[in-house]
Amino acid sequence: MAWLTWPADLLSKYLGLFTDVWLTLVFGFLIVPAVFGVPFRIHKCYMRILLSVFEWTTLQMELKAKEKNHQLYKHYTNGIIVKVPDSTLKQEIQDLRHSAGCLRLEPGFELADVFFFCRKALENIIDDDVTKRFLAQKLENWNLLTRSNRNFRCISLKLLALWILGVLIRYGVLLPFRVTVAVTGIFLFIALSTVVGLIPCTMLRAYLSDKVHLMGYRLCVRSLTGIITYHNRENKPKNDGICVANHTTPIDGIILANDHCYSLVGQLHGGLLGMIQRAMVKSSPHIWFERAEVKDRRLVAKRLRDHVADKNKHPVLIFPEGSCVNNTSVMMFRKGSFEIGCTIYPAAIKYDPRFGDAFWDSSKFGLVRYLLRMMSSWAVVCSVWYLPPMNRKEGEDAMQFANRVKAVIAAQGELVDLVWDAGLKRTKVKDTFKEEQQQLYCKILLGDHENHNHPES
Repeated sequence: MAWLTWPADLLSKYLGLFTDVWLTLVFGFLIVPAVFGVPFRIHKCYMRILLSVFEWTTLQMELKAKEKNHQLYKHYTNGIIVKVPDSTLKQEIQDLRHSAGCLRLEPGFELADVFFFCRKALENIIDDDVTKRFLAQKLENWNLLTRSNRNFRCISLKLLALWILGVLIRYGVLLPFRVTVAVTGIFLFIALSTVVGLIPCTMLRAYLSDKVHLMGYRLCVRSLTGIITYHNRENKPKNDGICVANHTTPIDGIILANDHCYSLVGQLHGGLLGMIQRAMVKSSPHIWFERAEVKDRRLVAKRLRDHVADKNKHPVLIFPEGSCVNNTSVMMFRKGSFEIGCTIYPAAIKYDPRFGDAFWDSSKFGLVRYLLRMMSSWAVVCSVWYLPPMNRKEGEDAMQFANRVKAVIAAQGELVDLVWDAGLKRTKVKDTFKEEQQQLYCKILLGDHENHNHPES
């Protein structure tokens, strides 16, 4: 009867061999190098291969479309209408009045003014500058991901076969590898942080805590196949200030903390995330708030001010936009972190959308589903620029300072600098914005005799 047991024995043998090979690859090429900070240089080669494949698929699509005499559809990247260049409200209305033949110079209402506001309304209905900042970036070519230009895979059998191969690689090889590294990294980080937190010697605890945190963040980056280029490292944040950056995804903090230790700020959660937060604070001075404390601005400002005043603590990392934006622009910075009166260290983060969409649309995806989408993408490729430290100028209020820092980040990351609040993703435009436009129009109507007490005139 021995012949009845040999299939089970053979299966057990091959499963054991597969497990050994799997663990050797995961620990030998990913986890152990990440623990010791050894760079994984195959990433650059992997990126070049992917770019070559994407170029080939684009060429195949263009050739196929040419054969069938079809225009290959590509998304517009510069807007679908041509907007009038930005200028002052007064100048735009005067230009419109002049073109309409309204030559009267004294202040007053002209019927032609109505067309200015109608034009502005139509421009924003057709091509809204705000709403499209909360949508995934569109690509002109195809990166073999199911969720980008999915109709391209049906153009030819070659592209269909390549897409199927890509699905097998991403979900059959890359995703299991990445999940294994992420799970191992999370539990290793929790265990080591808890142990380090029990060390009584302050200096030794701080030293080991930095090593454990950097190890944890490196493992997180490896679990996403992160390929990050850091520029101007001489401008890295120091312990006397706050680091601020544009916000695209929850992994922004991991991207920055992979290269430098920070104290994080946020609301205390439950579940696994809460367990990680409590383990972190045992060994390093992070700032976690209870749900009721978050709304107390004075308490938040005091804790930030006290933290920054201690030169032995790491710089605080804050994302002043308060919400994720799709990495095409930078939206309004909240002024809270700019009221502290400390040095601000700006950092600009720019993701390459060709390898995967890093933007987190929290209205569509929960955090776990988003992370699985990221782990099933090709890679997370981005550049980080550390910008020179900035301080508040004499006579400059917190909002002006925040706008100046935001403009520097936008310029470095080649992002659009917008004045709108990222909270518009979920809320309506505040009445103060409408009143501001009404006041500006009143100045045109009333001239030097404007009555500031009646903005609704």
